[in-house]
Amino acid sequence: MHEIRIHGRGGQGAVIASKILAKALVEEGKFVTAIPAFGFERRGAPVAAFMRFDEAPIRRINNIYTPNTVISIDPSVIRAVDIFEGMQPGGTWVHTTRDSAEQLDVPEHIDTLGLCDAVGIAMEVFGRPITNTIMLGAFAKTTGAVSLDALKRGLASANFRDAGLKQNLLAVERGYAETRVHHLAQPDREAC
Repeated sequence: MHEIRIHGRGGQGAVIASKILAKALVEEGKFVTAIPAFGFERRGAPVAAFMRFDEAPIRRINNIYTPNTVISIDPSVIRAVDIFEGMQPGGTWVHTTRDSAEQLDVPEHIDTLGLCDAVGIAMEVFGRPITNTIMLGAFAKTTGAVSLDALKRGLASANFRDAGLKQNLLAVERGYAETRVHHLAQPDREAC
């Protein structure tokens, strides 16, 4: 079973991203549970959404405390909360940043790192820093857990207006194309 925690800030669409990703994974025949986290969050406050997927039916309905993958859709949320809390060894971190892997303080238990300048892409595509669909593309590129085509079908079912759907399709494509994947468990730590 694969467990994911998505970190962002209120108003950035972390919960919507988890729903779109869930639809895309179901499109590919996987079993999925998405667990949104709603509390007293306000726009701009740190938020998280959770999901798990597997090839077999999922019986667990509890919260996710030990994710395999962390997706941070906001570059500053890492300074506000411990996004790595409980993360399993050999994990994957998909992060929005302009920084290189060498510029980041990557925990030792991270084996795969996907980096995408999602804010830069969002400013070009949307004119504002909404990075959720871009980071879904980054997740697909980094993990290979879902195809770009399935993400596009998931987006199409998300009830965007026509112009919004076109922008988000472009955003997910650019997120996929412009993500730099690093396999840190390998001694050379080279980017793919």
